[in-house]
Amino acid sequence: MASQWYSLVAQKLFLANTLLARLESDTKRSAAETEALSQGSAELLLRARKTLLVMIARYHQHKAETPQTLAELEALFPYEVHETRLLRELAETSGSWWDHLDQVESALSQPPTTRKNVTEENIIAVSVEQGPDRSAATLRKTLAAMTELAKRLEEQHSEW
Repeated sequence: MASQWYSLVAQKLFLANTLLARLESDTKRSAAETEALSQGSAELLLRARKTLLVMIARYHQHKAETPQTLAELEALFPYEVHETRLLRELAETSGSWWDHLDQVESALSQPPTTRKNVTEENIIAVSVEQGPDRSAATLRKTLAAMTELAKRLEEQHSEW
């Protein structure tokens, strides 16, 4: 049963990879198309992360639960589980792929911040607010790290 969940994780990662390949291509496209490819790949990575949580629950015989967060996954176990410890370390490590996805999810879940119009009176107060890096290269690094972890977990649990 867990292998079906691994297949679903792998599918989401493959689809994100497909969108990233389009984003990285030199094709001329509109700003809306570029944003759609960026957000689409980010959303697929976020979906893959949630599916990864369910996959881990299935590895540990929780056949009906569908944890949506790391905290929900951790709550399923009365004891420490290697996978949850690994994910918790990633969640608490600044710059990790889990942390990157947390930032992306937060940014995509909020309306864009209103920027002040530049006039002579307020030019000093103008600042450019940067969100998380959603460049193709950064999303690809996150994708690669997620793919490696999912593959490693599948191999580890298929041996048992």
